[in-house]
Amino acid sequence: MNTMSSTPRTLLKEKLDQLQCHFTWGPQKEIIDLDDMVYRLQDSINIAVEYQAASYNQLAFVNCLQGNSEEAIQNLKEAEKILRENHKDAFERRSIITYGNYAWVHYHMGQLAEAQSYLDKLEMICKPLTDGPRYTAMIPEVYGEKGWSLLRSAAQHYEEATKCFEKALEEDPNNTEWIMGKATVLSRLESFSGTPESRERNQSVKYLRRVLELDPDDSMAMVKLASKLKGRSKKEEANKLVEQALQKSSNDPYVLRYSAKFYREERAVEKAINLLKQALELIPHSCFMHHQIGKCYRMKLDKLGDRHSRRPATPQQTELMSQCKYHFEKASKCGTRSGIRPKLDFADICIRCGEYSQAEEIYNNLLKLEALRPGNVQQICLEAGSFELYQKGSESSAISLFLKGVKIEYDSGERKQCKKKLEKWADKKLSYAPHDSRALGVRGLMYKMDGNKSKAIEYFEKALKIDHENEEYLSALSELRLSD
Repeated sequence: MNTMSSTPRTLLKEKLDQLQCHFTWGPQKEIIDLDDMVYRLQDSINIAVEYQAASYNQLAFVNCLQGNSEEAIQNLKEAEKILRENHKDAFERRSIITYGNYAWVHYHMGQLAEAQSYLDKLEMICKPLTDGPRYTAMIPEVYGEKGWSLLRSAAQHYEEATKCFEKALEEDPNNTEWIMGKATVLSRLESFSGTPESRERNQSVKYLRRVLELDPDDSMAMVKLASKLKGRSKKEEANKLVEQALQKSSNDPYVLRYSAKFYREERAVEKAINLLKQALELIPHSCFMHHQIGKCYRMKLDKLGDRHSRRPATPQQTELMSQCKYHFEKASKCGTRSGIRPKLDFADICIRCGEYSQAEEIYNNLLKLEALRPGNVQQICLEAGSFELYQKGSESSAISLFLKGVKIEYDSGERKQCKKKLEKWADKKLSYAPHDSRALGVRGLMYKMDGNKSKAIEYFEKALKIDHENEEYLSALSELRLSD
């Protein structure tokens, strides 16, 4: 008999695994960028008053992962205090996740009796709410907070977050907190090329309009809706919404940042920069603000036209490149997995400044990252491959990266660009080196992707006449023949 299976700690762990809280939800230490998450949660606590308890709950989880258990307990005390003050009539329903987190933190601290005491509290709370598990209840408050937590964690979990908000809304259809959550996650999914949501971009609009029907003063819903409407030829309504939001919430950094993004996309760059600088004064560590300011300065730089490599930059170009570099570098340092786009933008401005070694270091570090969204990997492959091809003149490395991007079966804009570059390279190569096996193999793969079996077979056969033992070509050829 295995005596370890019946130890008090093991038995307690079995009960803890039944809980619904941050410690049992998907994103764990290897997925979350912990330092970046701490920054974002602290910003949220300082600004988004209505979400403070949920932010403290998630911060407790992150602190516990980082070994700061005492700090995690203090976070949970703050969450409990806020819930008691703001949700007197629904405190017990709202406290299920907080008490679950308490139990887990005490368990990690080796305080098993304290952990059990929170399980006892949860059993008392959940008994009248559910016929299911003893220590939790799948009620809208639990589904909703889980949805927001997944939304803050990593893009890989956005689909699951959508389902959580849907579950919450089944029982509580007029709750603006859950409707806003559903709108936010749909909006993000709509922005990713390759997702089903990106092909039907107006789902989030419906939910944002519903928020404003229920709460006409919700400034965040106004600016997010405006951002969606401007792309649907409703610029007049969009402009009015942004102006209205800024009048109501001129000191809310989230309203300022989304308003600035709206104006930047409308090419009102100076207006956008002024709003972002106001927001940056309120949350000075915000990666998002620095990234958006960098993008604004890059727009101004691009407006001046391409700088000729043999001529020195003008004073105006030099100043704008310096501003871009400063803000993109600030943005790129905040997170590892969450800051892919800022890092790529920082690498791009380093290339423009002629600082190739720094750009190469950024690309090398990005290529080492694991557990990224497929679209992010394709972005990195496309931009690192372009750097290898055009700046370093390393054709072989560039083709390897473009191939890596193309072989990821995720239908993004970056994948299409990788394919286009491979086609262009292969056609050019074969025009003067018709027996180049790699170019023939690439051409075969491109025809295979296009569904042109006969041409794909022809080119893989040509490639194998030169590179007889190439396993990739043999495998592709076998697959094509079997599919006939």
